[in-house]
Amino acid sequence: MEGWGNIIVRFVSYTDLMLLFGLPLFGLYGVKGNAADAHAAFGFRRLFSWLAGVGLLVSGVGMLMLAVTMSGVAEFGELERHVFGMIITGTNVGIAWVVKIATLVGILFCAGFYGRSPTASLALASLLAAVGLSTLVWSGHGAMDTGTRGGIHLAADTLHLLGAGAWLGALAAFLLLLLRPVQGDAYRHLLLLRQAVTGFSAAGTLIVAVLIVTGVVNYLLIVGPSLQGMASSLYGILLLVKLGLFGTMLALAAANRFRLGPLLERARSSTEIACAKRALCKSLAIEATAMTLILLAVAWLGTLSPPGNTRPY
Repeated sequence: MEGWGNIIVRFVSYTDLMLLFGLPLFGLYGVKGNAADAHAAFGFRRLFSWLAGVGLLVSGVGMLMLAVTMSGVAEFGELERHVFGMIITGTNVGIAWVVKIATLVGILFCAGFYGRSPTASLALASLLAAVGLSTLVWSGHGAMDTGTRGGIHLAADTLHLLGAGAWLGALAAFLLLLLRPVQGDAYRHLLLLRQAVTGFSAAGTLIVAVLIVTGVVNYLLIVGPSLQGMASSLYGILLLVKLGLFGTMLALAAANRFRLGPLLERARSSTEIACAKRALCKSLAIEATAMTLILLAVAWLGTLSPPGNTRPY
């Protein structure tokens, strides 16, 4: 599984499952007690359906690409049925793929009963997506380690993915709130947006802490306590780019929490509210762009070997 096709499939899988985890999670802690308004702003039923559908499609393409690579054939049409059975029953990646498919189907069911039980639907969808997102660690660097080291690496990878998913979901939720206000009631929409800003304050601190700690652990386990070769290898350059983008996101998140968020809280006139919303939307859009580039870098990094590491990934 080499080339840009693999990178794109990995990127879409990361993004899709992170949104499926982070968006309903935000619906639980960010807009608690406002299910009707949240549904109007987010359209969770439609989001679940589309994102789960995209996830199933991309997972199918990924399995085909993996089967082609493992069987050594030149085209999809040359694949034999037993290859898929061998992958699914005989490899950790195949088992993880089955689990991921099951979670995506489960999220489609969550979309079906969202209208009758919004809170339960959000909780179950987020839980299923967390499991689905965790399966992606089996196609990363952490799956190459064994024993205690392997367990620590997989756990750190999983927490890192969940932290990133929570952050991406919150970014998407804020942008949806800003771009799709509650119809016909600007005051209710403003209250919902202010509640979301308040709700994310504590969660954002925890998310950043998890990402930093697990990021350091992953670096030490993959590269080791050394910077040698980081500026002269593609892996090292991509990692440095990722860290630079992460630093940008941290700066923007700090501005959102300590300047733009309070600005929205203090706004009273329609002009002040509109200005605060525009500033927050611009900052979040830049932050979301940085996150998108980070996920693309992560998808690419997963196909490369770190400096000084000769193991094939």
